[in-house]
Amino acid sequence: MLEIMDLKSLQAPLKARYRDEPDAALITLRAGGALGDGVTCSIETGRALVKAGLHPATGGTPANVCSGDMLLQALVACAGVTLNAVATSLGFAIRDAKVSAEGDLDVRGTLGVDRAAPVGFREIRLAFEIDGDLTGEQRATLVRLTERYCVVLQTIRSGPPVVTVV
Repeated sequence: MLEIMDLKSLQAPLKARYRDEPDAALITLRAGGALGDGVTCSIETGRALVKAGLHPATGGTPANVCSGDMLLQALVACAGVTLNAVATSLGFAIRDAKVSAEGDLDVRGTLGVDRAAPVGFREIRLAFEIDGDLTGEQRATLVRLTERYCVVLQTIRSGPPVVTVV
């Protein structure tokens, strides 16, 4: 497990550089994919190739991952990493933590069955189970700071503009 001093020593030169050179802190993340057989798209993750397809509720097969699941997985991953970094930074002793997310969809929207049905998640719930010797105030601080610094959560909440290029 990463110790507080290790994390601070890793991040200190980065933080100093970004204070001095704000433009150096601007990065661009990329994702790529290519259409596959059937109604699928292969996503390059940098680690493996993931085949995304329609959710079974919309005519897909469980053999492919659903992009909605991937969104929730990205949220859980980001929140988990952020929680760990915040706890480490604050010196909070956590034995274990579990992060989960679930979201509600009305697939009539994406299938075009009902124009009034929204396309996308109606609600997403993010949950934390934290095992550690923390006071109620420390738990609240940990969750509050995790929410504040979790890139995926803040992106979902703020809904930044997305530009489509053809």
